Amino acid sequence: TNKIGDNFYKGEVMKILGHKNDPGVDILSIVYNYEIKDTFDEETIAELDNIPEEVLDEEKVGRRDLTNEVIFTIDGDDTKDIDDAISIEKLENGHYKLGVHIADVSYYVKEGSAIDNEAMLRGTSVYLVDRVIPMLPHKLSNGICSLNPEEDRFALSCEMVIDGKGSIIKYDIFPSIIRSKMKMNYDDVNIILEDNVVPNGYEEYESTLRLMDELSKILRKKMVNRGYIEFESNEAKIIVDEKCHPTHIEARVQRTGEELIENFMIAANETVGSSIYYSNLPGIYRVHDKPDEKRLGEFMTFLSLHGYVITGKNKITNPRDLQNVLKQLGENEEVRVLHDMAIRCQAKAVYSDINIGHFGLGSKCYSHFTSPIRRYPDLILHRLVKDYSFNYSDEVINKWNNSLPIMSENCSKREMDAQNCERDVDKMKKAEYMMDHIGEVYEGIISGVQEFGLFVELSNTVEGLIRVEDIKGDYYVYNKDLMALVGKRTSKIYGFGDKITVKVIGADKDRSTVDFEIYEEKNK
Repeated sequence: TNKIGDNFYKGEVMKILGHKNDPGVDILSIVYNYEIKDTFDEETIAELDNIPEEVLDEEKVGRRDLTNEVIFTIDGDDTKDIDDAISIEKLENGHYKLGVHIADVSYYVKEGSAIDNEAMLRGTSVYLVDRVIPMLPHKLSNGICSLNPEEDRFALSCEMVIDGKGSIIKYDIFPSIIRSKMKMNYDDVNIILEDNVVPNGYEEYESTLRLMDELSKILRKKMVNRGYIEFESNEAKIIVDEKCHPTHIEARVQRTGEELIENFMIAANETVGSSIYYSNLPGIYRVHDKPDEKRLGEFMTFLSLHGYVITGKNKITNPRDLQNVLKQLGENEEVRVLHDMAIRCQAKAVYSDINIGHFGLGSKCYSHFTSPIRRYPDLILHRLVKDYSFNYSDEVINKWNNSLPIMSENCSKREMDAQNCERDVDKMKKAEYMMDHIGEVYEGIISGVQEFGLFVELSNTVEGLIRVEDIKGDYYVYNKDLMALVGKRTSKIYGFGDKITVKVIGADKDRSTVDFEIYEEKNK
C-alpha cells in the first residue's frame, strides 16, 4: 500500500513475470503493458482436443482436389505458420492462370467457439524479436492449418486468369484440398531469380519460378501505373542470441522473391474483396484514406526550400501525384528519411465495413484475405465468402450488416496495439544493442529536428538523439520552415535529411534511448 498525499492506493499483484534481468522478461513486460495475452485459457486449450492432426478423408467432400498440382510456399527461413501457397500455368492463349491458395482456417475455427472468441480478442499474431505470440494455438497455427510441405491441407483457393497487361480476366474462388510440394525460402528463390544459380532441391521448380517472376513483373508494372507507392522501408531485422541479447541489426530489404509474393497476395486480396463489394454484399475492407492536405503542403514546401525541383502538379490529389514526387527525389541514401516524412503525411490504414479504397496501393477495392492464421480480418473475410456461396439468406446478410462495423473497429484497435508493442520492443532492443557500442562512430542521416535537438538514423535503422546543448561552437535555434537547427553566430545549419557523422555517447535499455554527439572532422 502506497500513500500519496492523504490518499491510500491498494494494488494487487496479478502475475510475476520474473526477474527483470531474466532472458525475455524485458519483452514480456512490454507485452503485458499492451494487455496482449501470451497464453491461452483452459477452455481454448480444451477445444484443441477436438481438432484433428491431419486432414480426414470423410471431410474432403465438396472440395476441389488440387493435390496433384504443382503448388508450393515461399516464406522466411524460420516461418512456421504458413498461410499462403501459390501455383501458376501459362495458357495456350498466352494468359496466365495464377492460383493463390490460402489456409482454410475457418473450417477448423468455428464462429462462437472458445478458440474463435480468443482469436477475435487478440485480433492478430504479434511478431517480436525472439518469439511469436500467435492469434491461434500452435496446434492450429503451426499444425493442421499451416500449409506444411507434403501434407494434405484444406484451403480456400483464388484462381485468376491474367492477361499480358496484368488485368484479371476472370476468377474463381472455391474450397480446395492442396498438398504443397515444397517449403521454399526467400533466400533460395532470390538466388535463382537474381543470381541465376539453382540451389539443390529447386531444379524441377526453376521454370515455374521464372514464369511466376514474369507475371510478378507484369502485375507490379500495372500497380505502379495506377499509382502504387513504393515507399522505402525502415523496418529492422534484429538478431538475438539464446539469452535474447541483440547481436546484430540491419534494415530489411524487399528483394525479388518477397516482391513476387506481395504482388500475388495483393492480386488475390483485391479479387476477393471486389467479388463481395461489386455484389453489393456486406464486407470487410482494408482502407487507406487520402493523406492530410496540410502535412502534404508542408512536405512540398520543405522540398522546395531544400532545392528539390518537382515538376508536375503542385497539389497532390491522387496516388500518382505523390508517386511522381517520390520518383523525382532519386534513390540516394538521404531519400529514405524523405520517404519517412512522406509516410508521416499518410492516413493510417484500418479495417472498415465501408470501402473507400486504398490510397497507398492505388486500389479501388482492397481486403485482407491471405493471412487468416495470423489476422482475424482475413478469417472474417473467409467466412463471408463461404456464407455468400453456401448459406446465402436475408438472415445472413443482416447478421453481417450488424456485426461488421464493430468487428472492423476491434480488428483495427488490436492491430494498432500489436504494432505499438512490436515498435516498443524493437526500440528497446536497439538501445540494448547500442549499449555494447558506446564510443563507436557511425554515419547517419538527420531524421528529425526539434527545438531540443536532432534525431539521427543510422543505416541499421537505429535512431538516436543529439541534444542541442551538446552541439558545440554556437547557439542553435530551431527553424520550423527549414526543419533545421541554425547557428545564431555561424549560420551553420543542421537540417532534416542531412548526412552527419556521430559518436555513440550513451544508451539506456530501460528508457529505450540512444544518445549521440556530433563527431567533428578534426577528431577523426
